[in-house]
Amino acid sequence: MSCIEKFMPLLVEKEDEGTASPVLVHQGISYTYIKYMNVYLVTISKKNTNVILVLSALYKIVEVFCEYFKTLEEEAVRDNFVIIYELFDEMLDFGYPQTTESKILQEFITQQSNRLESVRPPMAVTNAVSWRSEGIKYRKNEVFLDVIESVNMLANAQGTVLRSEIVGSIRFRVVLSGMPELRLGLNDKVFFQQSGASSRRGNGGKGVELEDIKFHQCVRLSRFDSERTISFIPPDGEFELMSYRLTTQVKPLIWVEAAVERHAHSRVEYMVKAKSQFKRQSVANHVEVIIPVPSDVSAPKFKTGAGTAKYVPELNAIVWSIRSFPGGREYIMRSSFMLPSIGSEEVEGRPPINVKFEIPYYTTSGLQVRYLKIIEKSGYQALPWVRYVTQNGDYQLRMT
Repeated sequence: MSCIEKFMPLLVEKEDEGTASPVLVHQGISYTYIKYMNVYLVTISKKNTNVILVLSALYKIVEVFCEYFKTLEEEAVRDNFVIIYELFDEMLDFGYPQTTESKILQEFITQQSNRLESVRPPMAVTNAVSWRSEGIKYRKNEVFLDVIESVNMLANAQGTVLRSEIVGSIRFRVVLSGMPELRLGLNDKVFFQQSGASSRRGNGGKGVELEDIKFHQCVRLSRFDSERTISFIPPDGEFELMSYRLTTQVKPLIWVEAAVERHAHSRVEYMVKAKSQFKRQSVANHVEVIIPVPSDVSAPKFKTGAGTAKYVPELNAIVWSIRSFPGGREYIMRSSFMLPSIGSEEVEGRPPINVKFEIPYYTTSGLQVRYLKIIEKSGYQALPWVRYVTQNGDYQLRMT
């Protein structure tokens, strides 16, 4: 039991040496850990365990604790250690993950005061479908599906994209009675090749090659491998069905140029041009362009062609907010600041411009939901709703 006491000194030592990694080995013991807020979650093992399984279990534990305690930090652990013991007892058996679905756990591990009578665990715990309880009933049966794509990008001042990728997530909100089976079809490139329809990709580029696909445990992987059909009995409520990544050359959706002009060490002027480079029928909402400025500026003045601009001292930046930015448009913002008479020399390069945005009804990758079938033995009619959203991830544009 005492070996856990060696973890923090070992981690500090490795961090000082610059050799810290997600797995530390000391005297034949493997310490696999993650950090969330101010809490370390650590597993210890003497065997050659599957590290990816261990890390997945740790992230799942964090997810369940956040569902229970709203946040996971030191105070939450101290206040809820009895429930944490109970959750560990159900989530892990002999070091193997068992029941990890928070909605099922909440049916028999509650945060109310403990009464003397024992609570029977729900049938779902021992069922093949351990993530959904039986007997769920709704008056109106609906499924809401969101395809959310985040664009990570780094581009230089000349407009050359240095790094770009799309990180996608398909999220569900399920309001369905009984034990329905859902079948989801996407325009996945592999699906088209296997079904002999790859020639169709030539006209219009309908195929999308997904990488690093990660599924929720409810997906039948064998059927996906053989038929490329995503078939599953969904949990009740909200969950992430799958996540994916595409390493692809993405044209900047919103391009920003900034020209900086200094006047004799007393004043600096910025002329910032933002251009939307997506289809005219699409509109970007809640656009924020964050332009870094020197830390010693004062007396800001702004003139904008659209939206509002303000100086945010804690960020050392101008934040230009445009509520609605249609495709194919260009807006200009001008600003000026006073500088101290003795200017500080810029030793390091300027930080990049950051852009935040959200474009509804739009996917950068071209991923499309081809069909969503809902099959339930009682034969009720259910309404599927599909929504596409593209948003910024780590979206940076370097300044000249």
